[in-house]
Amino acid sequence: MFRIPGALGKDLCDKDLGMTRRDILRVGGASMMGLTLNNMFRAQAASVGSEAAGRAGWGKAKHVLMIYLQGGPSHLDLWDPKENVPDKVRSAFKTIPTKVPGHHFTEILPQLAKVNDKFTMINSMSYTPNGLFNHTAAIYQIMTGYTTDKVSPSGQLEPPSPKDFPNFGSNITRLKPMDEPMLPFVMLPRPLQESNVVGKGGTAGFLGKAYDPYTLYPDGDDLDMGKMDRIKIEDLQLRPDLFSVRLQRRAKLRDALNDQMPTIEAAVKDMSMDNYYDQALSLIASGRARDAFALDRESPKLRDRYGRNTFGQSCMLARRLIEAGTRVVELIWPKVANSDNHSWDHHVGLTQRMKSQSGPMLDQGLSALFEDLDASGLLDETLVVALGEFGRSPEKGVSTSGNGNSADGRDHWPYCYTAVIGGAGIKRGYIHGKSDKTGSAPAEDAVHPTELLATIYHAVGIDPETIVYNHLNQPRELVKAKPVTKLFA
Repeated sequence: MFRIPGALGKDLCDKDLGMTRRDILRVGGASMMGLTLNNMFRAQAASVGSEAAGRAGWGKAKHVLMIYLQGGPSHLDLWDPKENVPDKVRSAFKTIPTKVPGHHFTEILPQLAKVNDKFTMINSMSYTPNGLFNHTAAIYQIMTGYTTDKVSPSGQLEPPSPKDFPNFGSNITRLKPMDEPMLPFVMLPRPLQESNVVGKGGTAGFLGKAYDPYTLYPDGDDLDMGKMDRIKIEDLQLRPDLFSVRLQRRAKLRDALNDQMPTIEAAVKDMSMDNYYDQALSLIASGRARDAFALDRESPKLRDRYGRNTFGQSCMLARRLIEAGTRVVELIWPKVANSDNHSWDHHVGLTQRMKSQSGPMLDQGLSALFEDLDASGLLDETLVVALGEFGRSPEKGVSTSGNGNSADGRDHWPYCYTAVIGGAGIKRGYIHGKSDKTGSAPAEDAVHPTELLATIYHAVGIDPETIVYNHLNQPRELVKAKPVTKLFA
């Protein structure tokens, strides 16, 4: 059988992906089992329908923006405070009313309280740990839809591997390829990380490196609030020695190869072998991506509104990338999970750290983002999701994960926490689910992280049960969960 090697992992059985050249070039071997070229196209045509296509919210999102609050924010101290509970449970912060009647945030989120009529609050996120009390394993679950194979007692995992399940952004950009010269998937301003495990759950895994995100990690440590002013994008510029003659030679070489396959070319004339090459060249030549990274083109007033810090400026950059056409943006909270100062991992000193560090940055940046997207009309076609890998323990000072906690600290708590989701047909000013009296467990409408991931796929117009083939050529669903369609208007 004549075969041209392709990317890692078998192609996906999905109506939106279509037949690939790799499939066509395998016809020689497949035909002896009765599968001919015309039968392959007939099978493709028969698979166009999807039961999910007629359900609420299907295909509303042209873009996805994941605001990943890595570290595990305390739901009780932000957007799901409780009254009439013991002191060891009650937040140290006062509650304030929001734009949604009867719903309160804590005083840490005054700006978000003014715009929560633009999005939905899910106060019933929940899952049973099964080894997922640690950051990295929980991160892997929400990013890929699957749990990890190796979790040590300390919670650390093996490094990223080509055998890993793909990040949801990689799956989306594979199934929904770009039709314009723009970066399809961008991750910023730092990688997913716990201790020395960097990038787990943040790669394309068995899909191959071609579907890895473009990573924008500016120089400077996590507490460097000015790092976004030093963005480097040299790899999006033409090298000085790359002249047009050189590009033309490469094009002629591809043409020569194509000439050797006239029959196949006639059958798949709209699937040119040099699509990926042309897309990459167009991206570099167009300057569209470089322009999106130019934060200094925004007014000082708007930059101030987002916040002159790494998170705020990353939110503004995310909006610029989406405006320029990027399909998926994943914005990671700019402080490593298990650390102090600006981290959400509040085992100690929660009150002061949240009040003066993480809280104000989240409130300013995320509220500005929703206002900006809504004013420009981009919110109608952009699904925005903001959540951490879990919440924090209702009772202060106790250990749930083996970590030490001060009397003013909360430990990891996956049994109940909060997520924000808005845009692309999601209900506005809606509260989905409800936590119990102490925020310990869902009282109604529990939502598993994989169900939220399935909702993201659904919003983009991808059936969550679409089959992918891993590195061992084994079929696997994108995610084993159903979308929560009640979130859509």
